[in-house]
Amino acid sequence: MSQFLRVQALSRRNFLNVAGGTLSAGAVALLAGREALASHHEGKAGMSGNDVAILNVALALEHEAIAAYQIGAESGLLSKGVLDVAVLFQSQHKGHRDALAATIRKLGGQPVAELAKDEYVKSAKLNLAAVKAAPDVLALAQRLELGAVNAYLGVIPAFGDRELAKVAGRLAADETMHYTALTQALGQMLPASALSFGA
Repeated sequence: MSQFLRVQALSRRNFLNVAGGTLSAGAVALLAGREALASHHEGKAGMSGNDVAILNVALALEHEAIAAYQIGAESGLLSKGVLDVAVLFQSQHKGHRDALAATIRKLGGQPVAELAKDEYVKSAKLNLAAVKAAPDVLALAQRLELGAVNAYLGVIPAFGDRELAKVAGRLAADETMHYTALTQALGQMLPASALSFGA
């Protein structure tokens, strides 16, 4: 299977398990903009050969989230207040995208390109044909954000370095904020049980 097809087939939850690998400490340090920490880890253990592939899967999923928010924004289905929040969330995903792409380049890789808008529109995963009203747009975004929360939380146990775990936690916090706001906008109850994310 080609790299491109692998990128499109994986979910946010398993993006850090590409080819049986996990993201190296050095790659996460670069992602966080902490080049000195990356050099420290590179000298100790070297960066995983899978880092670029793993980061490209994450980047493809950020492209997907950005496109979903753009399509939702252009749908005409969202009120001004909801639209403003969707644009804010999209801008945060663009920040994640930019950090991922920069890290991939620092590792000597080529960032995966975003798809044409029409390809996202036709995506079975997004199922935009089912989007008929504002709650459908919000439910799609909510589903993508929950997947992101679980994916970023999933990597935290892999790090012995507290600073690297903090980076993954910060990414998960952005996604949790998005999920929570979308859940409330849909008029749904937040999870009632403790430890409901990352399971």
